[in-house]
Amino acid sequence: MYYLYHIPGKKIGVTRNLNTRVTLIQGYKKNEYEVLESSEDIDYISEKEIEYQKTFGYKIDRQKYNKLMKLNKMKINVTEQTSTFPCSLKDLSKELEKVKDSLKWTTSHGEFAVTNKTIKWIIANAKTSMYNDSRSYIYNKAFYEAFLNKLHTPLKANKFDKIRAWAQERGLYKEGNAETQFVKLMEETGELAKALLKGSQPEVVDAIGDIVVVLTNLAHMRHVTIEMCIDEAYREIENRTGKMINGTFVKDEN
Repeated sequence: MYYLYHIPGKKIGVTRNLNTRVTLIQGYKKNEYEVLESSEDIDYISEKEIEYQKTFGYKIDRQKYNKLMKLNKMKINVTEQTSTFPCSLKDLSKELEKVKDSLKWTTSHGEFAVTNKTIKWIIANAKTSMYNDSRSYIYNKAFYEAFLNKLHTPLKANKFDKIRAWAQERGLYKEGNAETQFVKLMEETGELAKALLKGSQPEVVDAIGDIVVVLTNLAHMRHVTIEMCIDEAYREIENRTGKMINGTFVKDEN
């Protein structure tokens, strides 16, 4: 099912997953947007999106939703080291032009995109795959250094980005795994328990910080972000009702 949604005063868009696209990614709660229409017909909903955008006076999408979905069928194969395009080096320029300003993908270094600024770099630095000459690839770290690292200075980067960058530089994501991070989490919660029993505020602060670092890395190793987990948790509790019993909040049973 395709949903045509409206964020009043902001935009009109189409998605197949309202919670992921509108709530988790864009940050709008259910009471902050409305569903104008829904349909199984992608062509119908794509036409209605443009129609509603004109009616409400919003910016008109450069690509209709159905066209964008076809363009986004360029599947990028992402590994820790590389991003591989499903086309030869010879055809790369032509194929990237088709998806310019619409193709984005996620790597351990953050979200990459094909834009006017990045497309020239990708074409200049791409290499032919040693396994299949009809595929080409770029190195993720080089792309990050060429673009994202310059755009996100330490003052602009959030703390979770810094934690992930720290872990990446030390090979934690390459050689570690979620299971070992869970063991580390148990170790850090033990340190928190000791700090609480001692009544040491500095040690409590230190232990909680260590726990957040471990959870950030564990989430990354499970192909999600700590931010997404927090958003999902808050979505679950924001309207929860209940009462305090023996110092613990107990939710009401529905």
